[in-house]
Amino acid sequence: MHDPTPDTGLGSFVAVLAGELPGAWTSTYHPDHGGTNDHDALTDHVWDMNDVADTLAKYTVDHYAVLTRDDGSRLFVADPLGHGEGYLIAAMAPTDAPDEAFRGVREPDGIAVDADPFSAAEDIHYDLLPRYDKALAQVRANAARLTTPPATEPEHVVMTWSGDALVVDKPDRDDIVQALTDYGFALDAENDVRAAGHRLSELGVGVVLRNPPARPALGTTSVAPPSPPVTYPHRGR
Repeated sequence: MHDPTPDTGLGSFVAVLAGELPGAWTSTYHPDHGGTNDHDALTDHVWDMNDVADTLAKYTVDHYAVLTRDDGSRLFVADPLGHGEGYLIAAMAPTDAPDEAFRGVREPDGIAVDADPFSAAEDIHYDLLPRYDKALAQVRANAARLTTPPATEPEHVVMTWSGDALVVDKPDRDDIVQALTDYGFALDAENDVRAAGHRLSELGVGVVLRNPPARPALGTTSVAPPSPPVTYPHRGR
């Protein structure tokens, strides 16, 4: 059972809050001893375009805290008026994603919570974290697409039916030409073309069959079967 009147100081507040949030969180308090801390280095990563951003623009934040989840996600906690009456909590943007990955992703705007860390944990769990996790997933998916090179399109051999023969645009690679000539694909579309296609797939080459163009294709043409003998009609006397 938790203390009904917890310490409302920011350092104590985040220490208790870290233990109440779902998952594994740690807290770090950032006081300002004589104004020597470079707070802008962290506040610049606050992922908010609403109340928290407005407060940071209007007031000097001389102390705050950061909650860090075991997956690297971070929450910014500030006491805007310094009286421990309530806190502002906002998501912090990931630092390992390029700026382009944030394009089209809505900021998971922060929330104001009471000084009670137990009720604050519920508000964060059901309000802020779902929006934060959704935005993080979108940014990481965008970053993955930006860093993944496009798949290399396989080289293709185009075969065109021309009567009873297959016309093939002459490939530039000698091994492809060898595969075609080795398997004699032209005279038997049901067997030979299939064999050639199998061999070509081993070479990383796809096979495309297309309808005949308006004029015969240039290149290598398979040998067509011999024409049947022509029988002339018998003339009687």
